Amino acid sequence: MLKVLVVFGTRPEAIKMAPVVKELKKYPDLLDCKVAVSAQHREMLDQVLTLFKISPDYDLNIMQAKQDLFDVTSRVLTGFKKVFLAAKPDLVLVHGDTTTTFAASLAAFYLQIPLGHVEAGLRTRKKYAPFPEEINRTLTGVLADMHFAPTSTARDNLLREGVKKEDIFISGNTVIDALLDTIKPGYVFANELFNKLVYSPDKKRILLVTAHRRENWGEPLREIFFALKEISESYPEVEVVFPVHKNPAIRLEATKILNASPRIHLTEPLSYEPFVNLMAKSYLVLTDSGGLQEEAPSLGKPVLVMRHTTERPEAVAAGTARLVGTAQKNIVAETKALMEDGQKYQMMAEAINPYGDGQAAERIVKFILFRFNIIRMLPLEFCSKNVLKKYFSRKD
Repeated sequence: MLKVLVVFGTRPEAIKMAPVVKELKKYPDLLDCKVAVSAQHREMLDQVLTLFKISPDYDLNIMQAKQDLFDVTSRVLTGFKKVFLAAKPDLVLVHGDTTTTFAASLAAFYLQIPLGHVEAGLRTRKKYAPFPEEINRTLTGVLADMHFAPTSTARDNLLREGVKKEDIFISGNTVIDALLDTIKPGYVFANELFNKLVYSPDKKRILLVTAHRRENWGEPLREIFFALKEISESYPEVEVVFPVHKNPAIRLEATKILNASPRIHLTEPLSYEPFVNLMAKSYLVLTDSGGLQEEAPSLGKPVLVMRHTTERPEAVAAGTARLVGTAQKNIVAETKALMEDGQKYQMMAEAINPYGDGQAAERIVKFILFRFNIIRMLPLEFCSKNVLKKYFSRKD
């Protein structure tokens, strides 16, 4: 029986790994799936664990007040050394670009445990944007033995870096699996404000906002907040919902600039289920997040990315997202264009999402089973000219 240890530590990782855990557990006679969390984020991680009914087998519980990257990296590295020695996995699976991902990957490398990287190959080629995610993801790619690239663009990035093509499998992005499993028609929110906005007869246009990226702290965030204020004042039918990150500096600036605007609603961070159901009812998403660039297009929601670079260029190329930077005038202009030009809005809303069809987790698990010779052949629907010919020519 193959022992697979799935590792994550933050809310975004948990959301994207939950479908993988669910799929791994469909094969109890073939796979022994265990879950280990660092709890780099505690409260927000626990919300997702509860939603997807995941009970970790190992929990480092490392989160501390005012922790920095040095703290997280060292505690994850030493903590997972003990976990890996106890669990003795045949394969460690990590996700994406967090500090938990990089440090856990380094621990697996030190112990010579094979490593699989879900959502591999995303790149901006800019060392500090996003920071520290670009380097976390790149270094994890150096350490990984199996690379689950969500798109052909991500695969090509890996090939240019010298990764062997037989070690790369295009899977789609698991966030689409999680999203489609969580959206509910007629969803009733615990927050009555959201019910009022979503089901209002006055046809409100909800702008859903997230802004917390580390490289945007300071003046870029202030520009973003002043843009939101200007947009709200320009359109009386617009209601801005902004779940504010718990970082005190972000909260202070958001409150100072936006709190007096009657149609800007600063809320506590939302758990995943109400957040994505609110996104499904929104008109437009403005964000500096990475994951929302993948999720919103699946729901037909245009995304304005308030960053100067993105490691997800497929969304921009497909027309589902637009990179607008952090300058107030640019954010306002791009938002107004989508508010006032119905054809431009529809072009973005109806563009094809490049991130998958909701079957990524199944593809990943089938490839693991195949790679470890547990099954003899991948399902034909998972095969394309990009999947390694070397595997399909095997005689065993």
